[in-house]
Amino acid sequence: MAKVAAIQMVSTPVVQENIATAARLVAEAADKGAELVLLPEYWPAIGSKDIEKLDDAELFGDGPVQDFMAKTAQKHNIWLIGGTLSLVSPEPNKVLNTTLVYRPDGFNIARYDKIHLFGFATEREAYDESAVISRGDSVTSFETPFGRVGLSVCYDLRFPELYRALGDCSLMVVPAAFTYTTGQVHWEILLRARAIENQTYILAAAQGGRHPTGRRTWGHSMLIDPWGQIRSVCIEGEGLAIGEIDSRLLSSIREKLPALKHRRL
Repeated sequence: MAKVAAIQMVSTPVVQENIATAARLVAEAADKGAELVLLPEYWPAIGSKDIEKLDDAELFGDGPVQDFMAKTAQKHNIWLIGGTLSLVSPEPNKVLNTTLVYRPDGFNIARYDKIHLFGFATEREAYDESAVISRGDSVTSFETPFGRVGLSVCYDLRFPELYRALGDCSLMVVPAAFTYTTGQVHWEILLRARAIENQTYILAAAQGGRHPTGRRTWGHSMLIDPWGQIRSVCIEGEGLAIGEIDSRLLSSIREKLPALKHRRL
């Protein structure tokens, strides 16, 4: 067994404020025995306009956000999956929305650039990530002592083919900043579906609350087991969803219902 934790935040536009919050919550998770900790999407900053991401973008391998994550993983001797941060893109006036993974020694061992870019519009709210974000083009997973972990981000959740492409994983993670509007109707359903159809644990770390910019995110960070049962949830505000990955349960479910072996397409 291994204990894992999803961090829920209500990020502000100020990077240093969010670093302080993340440091406190990761320390709390580590104190409770978490061996792997997941931060939410956009945890370093959520501004009033997407164009502000250009101001916070770091070069890969260099910057205060990356330094913080590397040192925090090493300090607490944990696997730290850094939600997402903005990295400088090869495309002018755009960034990459990137997940970086750090081993317990603080070494960066995996990187995933978000593939699917969110677009949504109603009479009251509109989002178009492609205006300032370049999309990634490859799936990413990595090995840990407690199994293979697959990476995805937020809007990826609506594309089950990505999770199939990740292959045989003990855990798949979903850092997110789901809107309140879509979250209340789709978030839990989609997370449980991905867990059930891939017979894997899903760990989702969300933004969750009313941000200083006025934006409201859905929250409900959670850990879901391979049978689709919610093992832990943090509904709103700062906090943790924490629980155990049980390899025996994973094997038992796959043995009793070998759906992955029955695939024909």
